[in-house]
Formats: sequence, C-alpha cells, structure tokens
Amino acid sequence: MPELQVLHADHSAAVLAFESANRAYFGRSISDRGDEWFARFPERHQSMLTDQEAGHGAYYVLVDEDGAVLGRFNLYLTGEGVAELGYRVAERVSGRGVATATVRDLCRLAASRHGLRTLRAATSHANVASQRVLRNAGFVEVGPADPAEIGGKRGSWYERELEPA
Repeated sequence: MPELQVLHADHSAAVLAFESANRAYFGRSISDRGDEWFARFPERHQSMLTDQEAGHGAYYVLVDEDGAVLGRFNLYLTGEGVAELGYRVAERVSGRGVATATVRDLCRLAASRHGLRTLRAATSHANVASQRVLRNAGFVEVGPADPAEIGGKRGSWYERELEPA
C-alpha cells in the first residue's frame, strides 16, 4: 500500500526518477519544467527541503512499497492559515483514484499537522482530470486564475475549507 511521506533528502533520486519517467505525460496537461530544471534538480530538491525546514512549505511524496515515488503533493504556505496545493501523480496510477484519495488525506494533515484552515489550488480549464480530483476531494471552484499562475493557460481557482483538528 502506498504511503504519504514528508519529503526528505533520501527521496531525491526517487523524485527525480518520477519526474523524468513522467515528463512527457505531465507535459500533456501542464507546462514542462524544462531541461534546466532537471539538470539542476539536486539544488532544487535541497531548496525545497530548506524551504520546508523554514516553515514556508510542506512537501510530501506518495511512495510505493518498492520505494518508487507515485506522486508529489505540495503545500505552499501563504499565511493566515491558507496554503496553495500542487500535486501530480505518475501516469501508471492515474485514473485510479490515487490523487483524489491522497489529496483528501493531505487535507486532514493540512489541518492537524500544519494548522491550516483553507487550501487553494489552480488548474487550467483543459486539465479536466485535475478539476475532477479537486471536486471529488471537496474543493469548489471560486473564480478565475491568472494565466501566469498556471503556465499561461486559462483556468480557475478551487478552494476547500478544512475541518479544525
């Protein structure tokens, strides 16, 4: 059974393998990270760990029994009990409810572990799968997103109020 784990230094190789293996798949629905992102991944990973340690974000990976990363779920803390949620799951588990179940779990953790009251997520109008995940996880559409926030595409913000821990 996959386990949601807090991102740590030992995840570096598995996260890079996940991102590399799914790069083309992700590129069909969201903007590609670019070659430089992959070339500088060790620095990026360390930056996320530093950011997490400073309390600016909370980053999680969904790890399979064999240690492979099946998904990434990030909370970007914006202040006043609010965070922006970003996530992606491997193509091999997409369409199976993995993202929805993990986003629901993360909502509980966001309240209990991080003291958050509201989660927000933006997705493009073309990313129907992400819209479905958000709705099925209890998010509601609250208005348009700036295209600069979602790779230059038109889209919407979704929000979910969290149950107090």
